Amino acid sequence: MARTLKSRITVAVVLLLIASAQSRSQEPPVGGVWADPATGLMWAAKDSGKDVSFKGAVNYCRSLRLADHSDWRLANMAELQGIYDKSANAPGLAGPDGGRSVMWHVKGNLFLTGNEWANNDSGRTSGYQYYFDFNEGKSNNQPSGFPYSSKFMRGLCVRGSGDPLGGQRPATR
Repeated sequence: MARTLKSRITVAVVLLLIASAQSRSQEPPVGGVWADPATGLMWAAKDSGKDVSFKGAVNYCRSLRLADHSDWRLANMAELQGIYDKSANAPGLAGPDGGRSVMWHVKGNLFLTGNEWANNDSGRTSGYQYYFDFNEGKSNNQPSGFPYSSKFMRGLCVRGSGDPLGGQRPATR
């Protein structure tokens, strides 16, 4: 009987440790940032919060001063896809006036308010640009720049290597 109780306690402790590790990835960001433990990238805890063109999103991130850092940039598509998690439910806002509460499927409990532009790393700021939808888990593109609307488009800033694998490479033979 003592052995059965001990094994049940062991199972309970293991389950608590697993639950604790999973909940840590959904804790609110501290100091306005979240560090992704999988990649080492540091993310702004919230997006730009208002309609912004692609060029405006790039400039927003370049001028961001947060957590004693000034090297922020607009995240690229691989980085955005890397923080999508269908099982995550981070509170945010949506809608034309940003007044509707929604849950976004994003790691780190980041506060999002719309679809996020993806940096194309080409330097091109007009024409069709890609964005990521954290509700649907899909990328898409749309025209950017005058005379096109930037409704519901935001900028999510990141800093770090720019390597979505965080320096991790598959083993080679």
